[in-house]
Order: sequence, then C-alpha cells, then structure tokens
Amino acid sequence: MDLEINSVEELYERLKPALKTKCSEMKRYGITYIKEEDIWNYLKEVKWKKASDLGLYDMVRDVLNTDNELIDNYLKSKLNLNNRKMYFED
Repeated sequence: MDLEINSVEELYERLKPALKTKCSEMKRYGITYIKEEDIWNYLKEVKWKKASDLGLYDMVRDVLNTDNELIDNYLKSKLNLNNRKMYFED
C-alpha cells in the first residue's frame, strides 16, 4: 500500500498521533510546557533538515525515540532567542 502525502501540513496530520504520544510521555516526566508543535519543529529543523527519502515509519520512529532532553533544550534555546531583555540593575 503506497501512501501519498501531498503537503507538509498533511504530513504533520499523519504524524499527529505520534506527536501526541511523545508529548504525553514528556508530561509524565515533568516537562509540561512542550507542545506537539515544538516536537515537530525540533525534528523538522534539526533531525530531518538534511534527511532524504524518509518513510513515514522512519519519521514516527524519530518522533517516539528522540531524547526528551534534546527537544527540551531546543525549545529553551528558541525561547531564549525571542525573549532577550536588557538589564539596567546590578
């Protein structure tokens, strides 16, 4: 059975059950602020950036097996870039 995916949005929807599962796992470990979009963005920007010919099963495996700490550190680094403040007090 060949599964044809026509857009990145459709791919995201196909991976959503795995993303929800990973998000739930992270919540059990106390990482409650990570959302499905954060996991997706990490994988898309880091893990899959230079990948080619990935099958849906490869992507599901990546979602479920990526180290929680890597995703957490990725999100924290993104948030730090967006929330820089100037401090005028000592």
